[in-house]
Amino acid sequence: MPASSIRARVRAEMIDEIKAVARRHLATDGANLSLRAVARDMGMVSSAIYRYFPSRDELLTALILEAYQALGDAVAAAVAGPDRLDLRGRWHAACRAARDWALAHPAEYALLYGSPVPGYAAPDETVEPAQRPPLTLVGILRDGLAAGRIDPPAEVLPEPVRADLGELVAAFFPGLPEALLARGMAGWTQLFGLISFDLFGRLNRAVPHRDAYFEHQIGLMADLMGLPA
Repeated sequence: MPASSIRARVRAEMIDEIKAVARRHLATDGANLSLRAVARDMGMVSSAIYRYFPSRDELLTALILEAYQALGDAVAAAVAGPDRLDLRGRWHAACRAARDWALAHPAEYALLYGSPVPGYAAPDETVEPAQRPPLTLVGILRDGLAAGRIDPPAEVLPEPVRADLGELVAAFFPGLPEALLARGMAGWTQLFGLISFDLFGRLNRAVPHRDAYFEHQIGLMADLMGLPA
């Protein structure tokens, strides 16, 4: 094996180990990562870690990208399971997959949807991975509309809202009525609000039966979006 290939493999393995240690720090210390602390846990001098991640922000970005990828994969796989025209079944499967992933990876979920990290501004490369779950969820509505299984809502949106959503329709969902997209976005924000309230303890002492409550709430969202039973 050429020396360059060996070096590349060793570097990739080191990067993976750094990220694994950093994820453990996320679980105990939150998003306030310290490259020095990660280096110390790995038995490295602090200057050595900068050869792999020149700054804390670059390490955070790598963790964010991986988390978005994992969440997006989980939601996409769930939606692909039921029949394409089982719109409600796909919606429920996607919602459950997002919640299951969050409960299994609370630190990574908090990095994506928790409080902003002081001093960190996510770069443009995080935008596309972040869009995957909402695009997948709204895609269910697009499929239902195309198959005649969903009727476009009759309500008239406030003009500023219609204009904003019109830009999203043009970019991602040509032909989708803005009012239907509005309902899809309401379902998306409600879903992640539900997950966040559950994960961050906002339902403690108020809703003991979390699984049943979650199923009920995503059913209400399906009704709002007009998904047929």
